Amino acid sequence: MNRLAAAFAKDRPALIAFVTAGDPTAAATPAILDALVAGGADVIELGMPFTDPMADGPAIQNANIRSLAAGTTTADILSMAAGFRARHPAVPLVLMGYANPMLRRGADWFADALATAGVDGVICVDIPPEEDDALGPQLRAKGIAPIRLATPTTDAARLPTVLEGAEGFLYYVSVAGITGLQQAAQASIEEAVARLKAATDLPIAVGFGIRTPEQAAAVARVADAVVVGSAIVEVVAEHGADAPAPVTAYIRSLADAVESARNNRIEETGR
Repeated sequence: MNRLAAAFAKDRPALIAFVTAGDPTAAATPAILDALVAGGADVIELGMPFTDPMADGPAIQNANIRSLAAGTTTADILSMAAGFRARHPAVPLVLMGYANPMLRRGADWFADALATAGVDGVICVDIPPEEDDALGPQLRAKGIAPIRLATPTTDAARLPTVLEGAEGFLYYVSVAGITGLQQAAQASIEEAVARLKAATDLPIAVGFGIRTPEQAAAVARVADAVVVGSAIVEVVAEHGADAPAPVTAYIRSLADAVESARNNRIEETGR
């Protein structure tokens, strides 16, 4: 069983935590990644900074700017990934970002570099599933999951295309907008998760706009995983290199909420 599959085989929903590589600096990021694990995150998403992060709201946009201003490079990100894998051999690590940094040296080079660093999956926001051949075959050949995004506008006609070749988990973007600014109504999340589960055996992770333990618990009652990003990035922005301790505390509050949601789900459904 690979690391991603193992993370979703636990008897509770998974907590997926995102931070931007190199924010506030490349030297500070490893301790922040360790803080995510210490707080109870099951899967780590490491954002690759980019000059035009079009799917992201102000918090992650600003994190990208801080990271790039600090001189973060692709080589730095690969070094962070390799160091993380050495320190946390069982925790899945997913890179999230945009096509330009991923494909600049070619898909084969990128897939080889990720395999060497121990990366488990890739979310590329701006390569649509119809263009899977730009990166997907190279990732799959190295055992790296191409993780796809579904949104409220992904209709029944397009969903099979989104799912074809997808691996790891399906990331449901719960709002038709950018990260961090709003959360979808719980009823719409429940309806969407049910629809997606009817179409795929992949675990369904729900993200965008989840900030509080209460929100995380509500989503965890219906989804296989909860994704939190902008709120963590804001903690890093506030504390800078001193972020590890407050990040651990915040992640622990989310992990506890996800665990309570599991217990509530067992009481309500018997499973």
